Amino acid sequence: MLERLSNALGVSGHEGAVRSLIREAASPFGETFTDTMGNLYAHKAGKGPKIMVCAHMDEVGMLVKGVHESGVLAYDSAGIDARALVSKRVAVGPDRIPGVIGAKAIHLQTKEEFAKALKHKDLYIDIGAKNKEDALNYVKIGDAVGFTTRFSAFGDGLMKGKALDDRLGCAALLELLKRGYACDFYAVFTVQEEVGLRGARVAANRIAPDLALVLEATTANDMPDAEGHECVTHLGDGPAISFMDRGTVVKAPMLRALTAVAEKAGIPYQLRRGTRGGNDAAVIHRAGAGAVTGSVSVPCRYIHSPVSVASFSDFENTVVLVDAFLGMEKFREVLGR
Repeated sequence: MLERLSNALGVSGHEGAVRSLIREAASPFGETFTDTMGNLYAHKAGKGPKIMVCAHMDEVGMLVKGVHESGVLAYDSAGIDARALVSKRVAVGPDRIPGVIGAKAIHLQTKEEFAKALKHKDLYIDIGAKNKEDALNYVKIGDAVGFTTRFSAFGDGLMKGKALDDRLGCAALLELLKRGYACDFYAVFTVQEEVGLRGARVAANRIAPDLALVLEATTANDMPDAEGHECVTHLGDGPAISFMDRGTVVKAPMLRALTAVAEKAGIPYQLRRGTRGGNDAAVIHRAGAGAVTGSVSVPCRYIHSPVSVASFSDFENTVVLVDAFLGMEKFREVLGR
């Protein structure tokens, strides 16, 4: 399932293919429905607190915003470093028209151009069209553009693929949905997280959870030139528990409960040491009357790029940790009641 989810295209606002896969997998385990935004819900009714566990379906990508007379495409993007894009293969639109991201040839660049990092305005998408008219036979303005990297295992217990942010969270949530907990459980697969947490805002106001948990992929900067706190997380050291980020300060009872559950069960974990960035928790915890909210993430190298790397053991231990947390007998202390 993780391989299928990673390979599916689901750029923000165009999550339909991912949603279809998840709905098929989730339907046997809960009542599924969608909202106007495109969020997918799976509800397992029960007694106890109303708990929402969510993961976002969308991935970073691009949208076609214009076509040059030569037939190459101009694009707009969010959350992607232009330096990682040159010569990468992409698929455009619902028909997955193959393309490649190009730039001015090195031997034609001036010394000044060669010395500067390329920006998005310097790049274009080549689909092999003869001219603008030909290109418009295959694509249109507003088409989504996604990377075509195929998921695979490699190295010592690692995986590589596109959109691991946040198909790792989606796959983990599907595993949790198969189990039973003493609560009113909502599994929510949100849309448009990468462009402003838009789906989660709607979902949280709709559900009004007592408690929420966000399953994510987060930066693993465990590179040779990073030291100490610069390594936000390390691959292989277990799921990362957040205490704060740009949009959320996790309430102390939630943080204590997550770490205590992990330590009691002997589950490896790490604290997410970076506080930049954010996720759906930022809007969930302050929606409606508010909800106690936490985040558990799978460490991931090269996040927001055409290919990322993660550890199978970190993914598996994320499922084990959240399962143990949801299996707690009482949530009174976490909820402050």
